[in-house]
Amino acid sequence: MRLQDVDVGGLRIASARAGEGPPLVLLHGGWGDHRHWRRQLEGLSGDFTVVAWDAPGCGSSSDPPADWLMPDYADCLAGWLEAAGIERPHVVGLSWGGALALELYGRHPGVPASLVLAGAYAGWAGSLPPEVVKERLERVEAEIDCPVEEWAPAYLPSFFTGAAPPELADELLAVMQDVRPGGTRTMLRAMAECDLRDVLPRIDVPTLLVYGELDVRSPLPVAKALHASIPGSRLVVLPGVGHLANVERADEFNAAVRDFLA
Repeated sequence: MRLQDVDVGGLRIASARAGEGPPLVLLHGGWGDHRHWRRQLEGLSGDFTVVAWDAPGCGSSSDPPADWLMPDYADCLAGWLEAAGIERPHVVGLSWGGALALELYGRHPGVPASLVLAGAYAGWAGSLPPEVVKERLERVEAEIDCPVEEWAPAYLPSFFTGAAPPELADELLAVMQDVRPGGTRTMLRAMAECDLRDVLPRIDVPTLLVYGELDVRSPLPVAKALHASIPGSRLVVLPGVGHLANVERADEFNAAVRDFLA
């Protein structure tokens, strides 16, 4: 695995890269960075050039301006792809990264060769009831400046099922230890305002939806709504799996992506 930094509009954007082949770009979710994708960087690099970025405000990337919304992230993503020399990638978005992938398509439809949306939303405003969006945002605002150990463990039951090995929780908590409050607050405010339902019927690249059967953060009604609105999309539901399907059942997740892109 190789690490790389590029400059995009004055922001340092970091990424990890592995393998050779058609480009496969991975967009992580909230409270995370490229380490969410360790099992894909390892498991898919035999078939693809796998590149996982750190979104602005995450990992080793610079913090974005505090007033950024999802279009700003999407334009930065398009600029990063150009600066990194990545053309027509397959784009895989997890949770927050799934909304970012949709925003990228909406603003730069010629960029993605295909979309894989994992535990994704059409933005929180586009997929969740207003009271749920309000509750999630208020929770983040109340907790994010506190020590990570005071709030992060309470999220674990919404990321994994009870059957997940304990070491997965430890791994995720280690990533969450590096969360930066400013970057996370900006990301999740952008997600709370984001409604991409108008983009869905315009998508004309191959699109795969991968959801965990037991996902409580982006539950199956969200998956089915996206599936119904995206022409020709394929929906794969992984049984007995939670929100972070790419971590909890990496082999099954990787197989679904590989089969789709084949």
